[in-house]
Amino acid sequence: MDKFQAMNTFVAVVEAGSFVGAMDTVALSKPVVSRHVAELEEYLGVRLLQRTTRLLSLTDEDQNYYLRCKELLASVKEADSEITACSAEVHGRLRVGAPQTFGVKYLAPLWGKFVEENPQVKLDIVLSDRVVDLVEEGYDVVIRIAQLPNSMLVCRPLAKTRMVLCASPAYLEQRGTSQHPLALRDVISYSYWAPGNEWHISPNDGGEAIAVKTQPHIHANNGDTCRYDALAHQGIILQPDFLVGEDLRAGTLVEVLPDYTSLALNIYSVYPTRKLLPLKVRRFIDFLAEQLSTTPWYGCTGTQGNQR
Repeated sequence: MDKFQAMNTFVAVVEAGSFVGAMDTVALSKPVVSRHVAELEEYLGVRLLQRTTRLLSLTDEDQNYYLRCKELLASVKEADSEITACSAEVHGRLRVGAPQTFGVKYLAPLWGKFVEENPQVKLDIVLSDRVVDLVEEGYDVVIRIAQLPNSMLVCRPLAKTRMVLCASPAYLEQRGTSQHPLALRDVISYSYWAPGNEWHISPNDGGEAIAVKTQPHIHANNGDTCRYDALAHQGIILQPDFLVGEDLRAGTLVEVLPDYTSLALNIYSVYPTRKLLPLKVRRFIDFLAEQLSTTPWYGCTGTQGNQR
């Protein structure tokens, strides 16, 4: 007996409601369908299908066995698809959205390598810090830097980044160093920061987070602009370590309130659905996860995550 074939035939009979109905699904004659089910029943030592002249029925135990068989067969099919995907060549247009600075600094060096590995893919890359609508704007996948998205979309974490409060040494020497989050002044804010002008800062000893309602004197919709203003001694910024890490290492920016911590964020790939995910999208997400898993920046390194 081919147990896998017998289980597949049994599931087909249950779902079709008859031996005749299962014939088209499994492409077998009625005698062969009947034989497969009979062999499976003999192997298990139980009668799986209660037969009458008009219908088939299952006991509760038989129903459980049917569900387990269906789950197993689906797993085998998924495994087959994955191994096929690994060896198949992907092709077609792939529309990708990513934040401006992260896209230029960390993703731009990867595009060529991805195309070399997948020469039939045509990349369409759009860099913007605004939150785009994947479906309405026709994106296959976008990169977002945020806390866990609360939406019907599917996401996979690719890496982590830490938000850092920092300013130039010259600014701090002139204006003094704030000793408490509520004393922050001369704030340079970022327009697309999800909490707006309210910054949440927690003491490193595990105390309760402090909500700081900032009064920005410079407001910009681009992180690089905020960074350059800070380097020009104009005030304090809250920006991710992938943007200011080199400045912190060089000492041109220094961390403010080191006894306090702001948010750690995930860098996600976000896509509309996991069902029937195009191979080009799956290959692209796997590629980014692998590349960013070894990409260091100040205080953090890339880290692969699981699909949600």
